[in-house]
Amino acid sequence: MTTLAIDGKRVLADLNTLRSMGAYKTGVHKPSLSEPHMQSLQWLVAKLPDADLSGEIDGIGNVVGLSKRKGAKLLAGSHLESQNYAGWLDGPLGVVYALEAARVINKQFPDRAVEVAAWFDEEGHFGNFLGSRSFVGGVSEADIDASIDRTNGETLRAALKRQGLAGKPRVTVEPGRYRGFIEAHIEQGDWLEANKLSIGVVTSIVGIWQFLVTFTGEQNHAGTTRMAIRKDAGVAAARLCVAIAEEFPKAAGERTVWTTGRITLDPGAPSIIPGKAEVLFQIRDADQATLERMAATLTKLVADATAKGPCPGVVQILRKSTPARMDEGFRKALAAAAGPSHTEIPSGAGHDAQILSTVMPAGMMFVPSIGGISHHWTENTADADIVRGAEVFVNWAAKLLE
Repeated sequence: MTTLAIDGKRVLADLNTLRSMGAYKTGVHKPSLSEPHMQSLQWLVAKLPDADLSGEIDGIGNVVGLSKRKGAKLLAGSHLESQNYAGWLDGPLGVVYALEAARVINKQFPDRAVEVAAWFDEEGHFGNFLGSRSFVGGVSEADIDASIDRTNGETLRAALKRQGLAGKPRVTVEPGRYRGFIEAHIEQGDWLEANKLSIGVVTSIVGIWQFLVTFTGEQNHAGTTRMAIRKDAGVAAARLCVAIAEEFPKAAGERTVWTTGRITLDPGAPSIIPGKAEVLFQIRDADQATLERMAATLTKLVADATAKGPCPGVVQILRKSTPARMDEGFRKALAAAAGPSHTEIPSGAGHDAQILSTVMPAGMMFVPSIGGISHHWTENTADADIVRGAEVFVNWAAKLLE
């Protein structure tokens, strides 16, 4: 197939239009089901006819632009909401690339089609990958009932009703409809930039395991309780963090990462010995066996702390996602479309492609992130890298539809 030309100015204009919705400094603030998020979804719905597609916002906040054509079909997309006060490309880049692929390929080839998706809540305001999980049949009505906005406590049911989506049907995948799903994203790291490469061929997407460790001590007066008899839950939490720093490298894989995201002391006052401490902890790796080994290490460290005393600890698993390998054939097709300025790279962040990979072949590509910054309003990618990525993405999609 001849190399297909894209409209780079159109791609940049689309991204900057989406950037204007919920603008915050040089980034955006576009939480799921906020007005800027809804405006972005409505913008996409209005753009679908340009690619001979039609769709609407469904009952969970997804947009899936569908074609009436009978030939081969490929699904592509990402998400349009953002983290709070964060970057402008995390998500929208993949949606605009998908839209550009649909506009170019669907116009030129009447016997095949790219369909476009914007998945709801990839950023986890209400849950984990609720939109893509709903599409593949993994979200029940009970799951929706249990979902609550992590920022303001609003229920998902109430938010859907507020935006006029209550009672609308949810779009689900039609078995056998697609050759697969592809997604583009900024790298959110500095490997491509540091190595002067323009395209990352994603090999795998990490599993993310999240834990809540709770130590129970004895709340008491900070001035009158002797040090020898204190049961300070805060000290127990601090000791666990030190033990993790010492022991985790011995159990980790080459690319394992872990983060203590939050330590909460109760009651959290300067003159009160904390009677409870909570440690929010996360592990990421693309290898299931490594995740299991790291989880076992954490469990042992907490058990050792409990045995030593004086504050017993309990480990609660909050989240366990399964690592996903990207389809080998899709990876080869992307490498061919990218040419020599590419590298194979794992994804250290979660993406909707790992959910879609449970029901169809899936592939993913990265473009460089300036300074490796993401989840912050200074997130950015050079215009030339954005346009180059769009060219590669469109031709990758065309190759998969041959």
